[in-house]
Amino acid sequence: MIQVFDLHTVGVPVTDQQRSLEFYVNELGFETRLDRPMGNGRRWIEVAPAGAAVTIALVPAGDDAPAGVETGIRLKTSDAEADRALLASHQVEVGEVLRWPGVPAMFQLRDPDGNRLEIIEQPR
Repeated sequence: MIQVFDLHTVGVPVTDQQRSLEFYVNELGFETRLDRPMGNGRRWIEVAPAGAAVTIALVPAGDDAPAGVETGIRLKTSDAEADRALLASHQVEVGEVLRWPGVPAMFQLRDPDGNRLEIIEQPR
């Protein structure tokens, strides 16, 4: 059996790393955890909400990893309605807040490349 012991990062394919970095930092409030050159104009960039253990790596999109995908990433918030309103006021593409009995409120957003993420309301 291999010796994997934790989850480090989840890659999100992007077409413009700088534009995506600005979106995740300025619109979503993430912090930059790592930003290093990799050669050929590419960078290894990791962002995350303050205090989060797992990061999102903004990886260059390519034929084998196109941008504009359902990432499967679910982010936590304490107020889905307020976060949705704030993002919408900044012209971020967001869906309606969805509510079902016994299920936390949630909504979908898209980053500048159309990658989809969900924000789910959870008490702190």
